[in-house]
Amino acid sequence: MKKAFKKIASQLHLWLGIISGLVVFIVALTGCILVFEDELEPVLYPEFHIVEANAGERILPLDHLESIIKYKFPKNAINRITIEPERDRTIVFNLKEKENKDGISAAIDPYTGCITGVRNEHEAFFTVVLHLHRYLCLEETGKVITGISCVMFLVIMITGLILWWPNRKNRKQRFRIKWDAKFKRLNWDLHAVFGFYVLPFVFIIAATGLVWSYKWVNNLIYLTFDGKPQVIREAPANVSVSGIQNGLLEKALTETNNILPNPGRILFTMPKSDSLSITVSKADDHAAVSNIVSFLYFDKNSGNLISKRLYDNETRGMKVRRLVYPIHTGNIFGWPTKIIAFIVALIAASLPVTGVVIWLGKKGKGKKKLGKMKVAGDVGTSTVKRRVVV
Repeated sequence: MKKAFKKIASQLHLWLGIISGLVVFIVALTGCILVFEDELEPVLYPEFHIVEANAGERILPLDHLESIIKYKFPKNAINRITIEPERDRTIVFNLKEKENKDGISAAIDPYTGCITGVRNEHEAFFTVVLHLHRYLCLEETGKVITGISCVMFLVIMITGLILWWPNRKNRKQRFRIKWDAKFKRLNWDLHAVFGFYVLPFVFIIAATGLVWSYKWVNNLIYLTFDGKPQVIREAPANVSVSGIQNGLLEKALTETNNILPNPGRILFTMPKSDSLSITVSKADDHAAVSNIVSFLYFDKNSGNLISKRLYDNETRGMKVRRLVYPIHTGNIFGWPTKIIAFIVALIAASLPVTGVVIWLGKKGKGKKKLGKMKVAGDVGTSTVKRRVVV
């Protein structure tokens, strides 16, 4: 019974690994790169993100910066405005573009009003890596493939643990890598031993990844912690019906910093309809974990605060859902967990490679055995023939 169970686990591990191996390799490797997106983005595009900030120099009003962007890009509506907490960072305006759903982004020096860079977001390095990670650059088809491969990978990890499980004879071998061994043994150790040590982390990363692949997984979080499905939140309608007042963005920004004095990235999201209010979100960089964000809604016509959606008042389901992203990316506790996530994702990317090498080795061994059996059979037959002739 035990042997039959292990044989089933072995076959599942092998064939699911062969089917999903390439996708797992791509997703894990791109995930490895995305771990340090926030740190590497300004390094890759310094002219787009970094400006010279002199002590005491005042930032220009946000409405003035907006007017410069509108003048330079009259055909593009502003979609989002991103304001980083660091003083030496540009303010980035994301602009709608019909043929490009990611739009174009323009970075502006908040001290001089000079546009420092413009780029198509779908061509940006980390946008390409993210599309490869989530969709294999195949849109919805790719999303289906990565989702199925993720489920397969969870089964592969469970069956891998069953196959790895030690007995009295091989207990030491299962927990350490024999670095001075021959290639075949070393490759097996890299696959099995490394796989065992990273399994809990990779399992959590893969399981949280299902939230983006399947709506029912996302809804399960809310059903578990709130007892009801997710409530779709939309920006409330504007209260004022008068014309747009000057300085409303700066007014909203000042109010946001007064209500939420903690440092953190501020994101203005413009409404899809003129009847809806502006959404302003701000992250809390002082929080114990990342992705702690509060939302404020401002009248698009007057800039007055309409309502608040503070993190402390969120439901348990929403708070748990907000933890999914930092857990998945390794950003939950900052640099320590990011380093762990990077190493884990790198090892996860190596598992399909070492697994294929093991499979090819067994395949080659099987052919050699078959060849030896044929030779032995031929020798036996010729001997019989000689005896008959004699």
